Amino acid sequence: MFILIKQDEHSNARRGRLVTPHGVIETPVFMNVATCAAIKGGMSAPDLEEVNCQVMLSNTYHLHIRPGDRLIHDLGGLQKFTNWSRPTLTDSGGFQVFSLASLRRIKEEGVYFASHIDGKRIFMGPEESMQIQSNLGSTIAMAFDECIENPAEYNYTKNSIARTTRWLERCRKEMDRLNALDDTVNPGQMLFGINQGSTYEDLRIEHMKQIREIECDGYAIGGLAVGETADEMYRIIEAVEPYMPKDKPRYLMGVGTPQNILEAVHRGVDFFDCVMPSRNARHGNVFTWNGKMNILNEKYMLDDRPIDPNCNCPACRKHSRAYIRHLIKAKEALGMRLAVQHNLYFYNELTQKIRDALDGGYFESFYQKYSPLLASRNPD
Repeated sequence: MFILIKQDEHSNARRGRLVTPHGVIETPVFMNVATCAAIKGGMSAPDLEEVNCQVMLSNTYHLHIRPGDRLIHDLGGLQKFTNWSRPTLTDSGGFQVFSLASLRRIKEEGVYFASHIDGKRIFMGPEESMQIQSNLGSTIAMAFDECIENPAEYNYTKNSIARTTRWLERCRKEMDRLNALDDTVNPGQMLFGINQGSTYEDLRIEHMKQIREIECDGYAIGGLAVGETADEMYRIIEAVEPYMPKDKPRYLMGVGTPQNILEAVHRGVDFFDCVMPSRNARHGNVFTWNGKMNILNEKYMLDDRPIDPNCNCPACRKHSRAYIRHLIKAKEALGMRLAVQHNLYFYNELTQKIRDALDGGYFESFYQKYSPLLASRNPD
């Protein structure tokens, strides 16, 4: 299902293609985060086509809580529910269980916790997570894992990764069962396993060796970008990457800034997701090819140029910095929508340019130019 098209000769960067039941995903790829089946900031699933999105990512935990995964199943799954025909990915719910839920208790069978909406008691384990994601009918489902805090105590981390491996075995078995049912929304649903281990290189490697023995369609690196430094994150990627199967896609979960993405591609990662482009946009922070900018700054009050003159997104084609600044300052929903459109277009164009650079054999020069530039402040 995964075709490794090209390996960069100067780095671990890879150009690939994942063939899925819902279409082909060209990698490296950024997945646009539609937490509750919509992008925050007034973007619908069809709007994502206009910003060249390949994969829409939705949240298992939130959709289970509201409106309910069974309801989405009865309406034909996420794709029919949202009118999105391209590939989708659903996370396992594990991160939200550990970051949002209160009064949680971790047991071998799974996790008991209280809903952050109404306090209702809920249980979720590997089988329940797979059942919810099967009801959603996503193209790719993520295995249920324990998200370990950074920093975490060494012995706790060691025990946790062993449990996460056992949970992955249960996820694999349950998905195989669900895919064989007559009423399954997507009988070709794919499974990605998740590597954990906090910031301990030896535990990360040990866990990667464990989970690669369980047949999955891809493997993710989880539990990063949650408080550790960027250098620590890069160190863990470099430690784990040699032990990840070469013939399967690699996914760095919840990352990140444009520079983070470029640096991780350089280290051999294929898939990315992050709420940053939409979240930052709603507060006036936008990304350009000359660095970051805050469009709410007073110097843009009379600026009739687009956010980025080199951008072809809907916002830049039709509106000025001055107008978008005014809308956000006035708390008009259109201002947030335009800024979100721009940032998502930028992230999708970034990964398109990375793919072009890999195809053209000039990725290293692209990386050297844009890694520092994308992290800088736009001086214009």
